[in-house]
Amino acid sequence: MSKALQAVRGMNDILPQQSTRWQFVEERVRGVLEAYGFCEVRMPVVEKTELFRRSIGEVTDIVEKEMYTFADRNGDSLTLRPEGTAGCVRACIEHSLLVNHVQRLWYGGPMFRHERPQKGRYRQFHQIGVEVFGLEGPDVDAELLVMTARLWKSLGLRRLSLQLNSLGTSEARARFRDALVAYLKEHFDQLDEDSQRRLDSNPLRILDSKNPDMQALLDAAPLLRDYIDDASRSHFESLCSLLDAAGVDYRINPRLVRGLDYYGRTVFEWVTDELGAQGTVCAGGRYDGLVEYLGGRATAAIGFALGMERLVGLLESQDVPVPDRSPHLYVVVVGEQAQRHGLLLSERLRDALPQLRVVTHCGGGSFKSQFKKADRSGARYALVLGDEEVNRREVGIKPLREDREQETVSFDALHTRVAHLLELV
Repeated sequence: MSKALQAVRGMNDILPQQSTRWQFVEERVRGVLEAYGFCEVRMPVVEKTELFRRSIGEVTDIVEKEMYTFADRNGDSLTLRPEGTAGCVRACIEHSLLVNHVQRLWYGGPMFRHERPQKGRYRQFHQIGVEVFGLEGPDVDAELLVMTARLWKSLGLRRLSLQLNSLGTSEARARFRDALVAYLKEHFDQLDEDSQRRLDSNPLRILDSKNPDMQALLDAAPLLRDYIDDASRSHFESLCSLLDAAGVDYRINPRLVRGLDYYGRTVFEWVTDELGAQGTVCAGGRYDGLVEYLGGRATAAIGFALGMERLVGLLESQDVPVPDRSPHLYVVVVGEQAQRHGLLLSERLRDALPQLRVVTHCGGGSFKSQFKKADRSGARYALVLGDEEVNRREVGIKPLREDREQETVSFDALHTRVAHLLELV
């Protein structure tokens, strides 16, 4: 016998007992985003490789080592999307969504990076992305952070902390980069192998190093804030003032740089210490130059991405209750007439009570075996229907989670009684 096939390493199935939490997060996120005027956009999972090389940066780890890239039958180089912002910008430019318009957009779905799988970091992972185009002031930066704080409250999550920084303009970063490289070259022998490799290609990413042996060296390195231009400094101070007024707690982290080339000015992360090494659950910032760089008109832009696996993991670690998705009713049917009428009764109940979840037993079996399946389904009540009940046009209602006697109601009164028992009216 051949060995059973398994999922690709780092690409995981989301099983029914797990999907309830996913649905809970997705519904709460959608509700909060719609409350702030965001509209959904859906982009392809596959894009031209050049899009990510230009937007993310040729010398980033994502482009150099992590993208799933292949040639199609026409010889074009295509890539499974490693993040969503570039595709969203491409769609907005292609369909002229940004011409004299402010856009508030969101999207969700799988992303792909060939990383070493670990808890909270997978090769197929899921994000919900949020992007705002056409607003350049700190007020929209603040609104996005206030909105995410509201989202945590809606999800029932606790102990998430906000870290902020400003990267300034590209000119300010270039001055800082020169100073940082000069400092690190003086201490080249103290850098680990990965940091030595990044020194010429992407030195700001060295500041993100988690190597404990390098922390003292990095703590003494030049600070980006000393090179920030006046306009960026004013923007950042206004943002902090707005967050103070809104009561959103934050910590300024001068080492926060983010890993993608297109960021500038405001960058932020919402982090937790409950998920081990992968503690960032939401991150983003401004990327005012990306639209123009990809061929559109100069457009101010800011956005963020939520990591779905990490949010779901946080729900689990904090034991946040989620709505029960079990069926309300399980229809037990024994007999040819009962099978036919059970199907019809279930349809009538769904018509009368659209929010009702009903499972009608299929596959035959005795009353005893069907009651066992009804109990395992998690249903609150079993509707009991045999040929005798059909002849009397009645159905039994048996509680499965309470110590109460079975009752009998007529077909015509069934939906009213079910609505009352389940408080669906």
